[in-house]
Amino acid sequence: MEDTCSKKAMNSAARRPLVGVADPLIARQLAQQIEQFAAAPPLIASTLERLRELSSRIWPPVILLDDELLGGMRLAEPLRYFTATAPVILLAPLERQTEVARPVAEGDLEFVARAGDFIPLAASLVERRLRWASTPESLLSPQWAELAEDAGAIFRHEINNPLTGILGNAEMLLAHRERLTTVDTQRLETVVGLAVRLRETVRRLSNDWDAQPNSLKSA
Repeated sequence: MEDTCSKKAMNSAARRPLVGVADPLIARQLAQQIEQFAAAPPLIASTLERLRELSSRIWPPVILLDDELLGGMRLAEPLRYFTATAPVILLAPLERQTEVARPVAEGDLEFVARAGDFIPLAASLVERRLRWASTPESLLSPQWAELAEDAGAIFRHEINNPLTGILGNAEMLLAHRERLTTVDTQRLETVVGLAVRLRETVRRLSNDWDAQPNSLKSA
């Protein structure tokens, strides 16, 4: 009986977002915002050690990490650790954005600058990650089965056309990088990297759909 209760508690915790924030006021404000749409209140860790312990124990759907929890250490090692467990939303000063350009471009990380009214933005990104985590990934799920037979062509047209415009404009700006600051150049390179990755994802998904049997497409 105790084992059953323990498993139920663990499963319940695993559905809760994990928030690592040192400042108790920010932690409380984030928890209040996140509780508006989460099935259960977030788990709060006020130290890096506690955040590591919880993340390895419950495998949360998303981790929100405040860089103040890191005590000034470089971001590479802790981000590598936590993104191996779950998608990470990093809360940090704007100047640290250049340190995370690669994981952001690779889709493992989202960055929120700790400036202005940042708490609603951070909470909304947590909500989006929770929504994605609850969406079936299989191409054979009912959501895919309900799509039209030409869904692959629709993907390519409706997404790739505007994406081509985004890529083209970003690359045109990068062609004049001598007029840009280092930060602006890195941001544009991040945009290009994300756009290329999205284009490849669309290509893969549309090709996978085209390869499905007609019986599945018309199910």
